[in-house]
Amino acid sequence: MTEVETVLRELAPRVLAVLVKRYGQFDQCEDAVQEALLAAALQWPTEGVPANPTGWLVTVAGRRWTEQWRSDQARRRREAAFSREETPEVSGDDDELTLFLLCCHPALSVASQVALTLRAVGGLTTAEIARALLVPESTVGQRISRAKQQIRNAGTRFELPPPDQLPARVAAVRQVLYLIFNEGYTASSGPALHRVQLTAEAIRLTRQLHARRPGDGETAGLLALMLLTDARRAARTGPDGALVPLEEQDRTRWDAEAIAEGTALIEDALGTTEVGPFQLQAAIAAVHDEATSAAGTDWPQILVLYDLLVTVAPGPMATLGRIVALSMVDGPVAGLRALTDAEDALKGHHRLHAVRAHLLDRAGDHEAARAEYEVAARRTLSAPEQRYLWDRSRR
Repeated sequence: MTEVETVLRELAPRVLAVLVKRYGQFDQCEDAVQEALLAAALQWPTEGVPANPTGWLVTVAGRRWTEQWRSDQARRRREAAFSREETPEVSGDDDELTLFLLCCHPALSVASQVALTLRAVGGLTTAEIARALLVPESTVGQRISRAKQQIRNAGTRFELPPPDQLPARVAAVRQVLYLIFNEGYTASSGPALHRVQLTAEAIRLTRQLHARRPGDGETAGLLALMLLTDARRAARTGPDGALVPLEEQDRTRWDAEAIAEGTALIEDALGTTEVGPFQLQAAIAAVHDEATSAAGTDWPQILVLYDLLVTVAPGPMATLGRIVALSMVDGPVAGLRALTDAEDALKGHHRLHAVRAHLLDRAGDHEAARAEYEVAARRTLSAPEQRYLWDRSRR
């Protein structure tokens, strides 16, 4: 990505926040900002980045909006009020937080929230989002168009929700960012294990959210979790793209700088804020990252953290993680018993069969393990995971 592209991506949400605050009409403002970004991408590489790039973009986008508005005959009587030149105001922290909340409006589906967040706050084009999500560009375009129409139909104003509603709305933003990160870190389908563009955007946007709510422990926990997890990315695949499990990874390839930053974030959050699920997941990741070898992993501490996690935020992945930790502390037979007890809650997911296969293999029942690895391989849509699971079954 060029320097100009980086600047434009960082400024896009700020400029959109200014326009929506000034004019309303999210859909028309977003179109106007996209045109301003295109104009900048064409002019700035040759003419140079202006001294006030935010003001330049706001001015150009404002003119584009005015041109669009003038074409609407029903609004012609309001032309004089909106067509005058104004000094572009700079969006504050509350404006950019409001933009996050607008993109994750409860009236939208999760798929629409993800697409709109990547477009409006992340500054990605429709084509870039389509490539990142491995869906047709027309599908992304339809999702974004429907999302903007739903926001308009809901009559949403560009303002922060009441204080009593803000924590729940910010929690929805965190969940969308976490979904974006997870899809990038372990793609649910397709030939590659990672979609680096998605993980990078998720981390960048979470940094923005954390900067606007530095006292929010769960936002700090989410950022720490992303950094501590993504730090292992270089070691997760071999030269041929095959998946390398955690215990077999070359830990010298882990990103020490990201681990240090993530560890500092989670230590501060755990010491100063109320504990939440993202913080607990980040703490688990930190324990893994601090171990210099698989054998040196502090599994008893990880088990304690998973016990807390399944209490605070019960879910299938937390349950599976706890069972793996239990098996590392008390042995594979204990893990298999716990897996049987939890089978109803985990039914249908390929990772249930993958974990069972791993535990059966450790317990010495290799034939049963082979059969479970094959079931898991058939149930995942990720090509790297399939190759890994078929390879384990052959072993």
